Amino acid sequence: MESISVFDMLKIGVGPSSSHTLGPWRAGERWIQELKKSNKFDEVKSIRIDLYGSLSLTGKGHATDLASILGLLGYDPVTVPVENIDPEISNIKTFNRLNLNGERSIDFNMDEDVVFNKKFLPFHPNGMKFTAILNNGKKTFSTFYSIGGGFVVKEERSQAKKKMAKFAEFPFPITKGTDLAAYCKQENKMISEIVYENEKSLRSEAEIDAGLKAVWDVMLESMYIGCHTEGKLPGGLNVRRRAFDSHQKLIGDLEYNSPEEWIQAIRKTEVKFRSILKWVSCFALAVNEVNASLGRVVTAPTNGSAGVIPSVLMYYLTIENHDAGFEKIKQFLLVAGEIGSLFKKGATISAAMGGCQAEIGVSSSMAAGALTEIMGGTPAQVMMASEIAMEHHLGLTCDPIGGLVQIPCIERNSMGAIKAINAAELAMDSDASHAKVPLDKVIETMWETAKDMNSKYKETSEGGLAVRVSLSDC
Repeated sequence: MESISVFDMLKIGVGPSSSHTLGPWRAGERWIQELKKSNKFDEVKSIRIDLYGSLSLTGKGHATDLASILGLLGYDPVTVPVENIDPEISNIKTFNRLNLNGERSIDFNMDEDVVFNKKFLPFHPNGMKFTAILNNGKKTFSTFYSIGGGFVVKEERSQAKKKMAKFAEFPFPITKGTDLAAYCKQENKMISEIVYENEKSLRSEAEIDAGLKAVWDVMLESMYIGCHTEGKLPGGLNVRRRAFDSHQKLIGDLEYNSPEEWIQAIRKTEVKFRSILKWVSCFALAVNEVNASLGRVVTAPTNGSAGVIPSVLMYYLTIENHDAGFEKIKQFLLVAGEIGSLFKKGATISAAMGGCQAEIGVSSSMAAGALTEIMGGTPAQVMMASEIAMEHHLGLTCDPIGGLVQIPCIERNSMGAIKAINAAELAMDSDASHAKVPLDKVIETMWETAKDMNSKYKETSEGGLAVRVSLSDC
């Protein structure tokens, strides 16, 4: 199994979907590099993008076509000014020209050169093929698969053994929860400490801290923007943003001028059970409303579930521990990333493979475990909390209305966050040695459930709410 860093599980990118937006975007970037490496880039006359399976069936709603093109334009989803996206796409539609990697202008018609193929490729439901016609009339192409969380692979695995060697670089190689538990006991360390040692084999402490700070900054910014933006979300469902109204009622007349001051202001609001529920839901809704409008968020572990982890961490900072700073944030993110990697290795984080249990379920599990550690829980309690959170998401389907990451996706983030907090409390009030279901077993069960789930409930918009509720109903 390949080594998976916390920065693989928590990626900065643009919404609305990690598998349908960030993945195709990265695939476009990779294809450009392939063309350059093979000395074909300067010979490209025209290109075609073929989207298959889930990428086709919900591609329009997930902006898969736009993301693929943005990758070909040479933009990086981490740094691209999101306000530039609409003008860039508008120019392509108007002039039927595409500035390949920002270097060469070629003919490109979005209506003709992006093809939505309903058939599924055999390797993975999220398949895409980039084809270039060269000046000499020959064709060259590459096929990629977006496997969830912004991860992109090719079917050819001839380099698998070389990648296996990378896994050995970790001082504490982990494939299952039992491995993690054994290292914690052997080294007398918390989960975050074990993960930190692994991360230090890949980058310096300063780089780790800077990277995690950047992740948190985007999480905080997405909550802040979402809570201060009103109106309707794009896409045709006419979904009204709710975080704005909820936030106004909760924050009252408290004043602040930055996200950091905002945290201090929230700490001054009343602490009642109902208000806590509303704050957590508000944070989660805010992030996913930003995500749904092609804003910048952190895949955690996916864009569709991007609101769970920030909202649970924000809950801790504003409700549970007013003295908490970056060290607690860092600890939380390290644990969350490791729990997510266990699901990535043992099951899937792709809704096209496993339904929404692979997104909201995994994010809730990640948040529950992370919250448990920073609240003082043992490694065994951390894994118990993660198991509890996933256990109560098993079988959750992915059936977005109109193929948009809005209904029921946005609300599900608030539900996943609340479940994560509840799971953490249950685990911390328990003797983890008496837990009946190990984390590894629930991961295995989640994967078996995914394989048994009907394909129409796996991000195809061919079943469930997606067919019972149509755009005309909205």
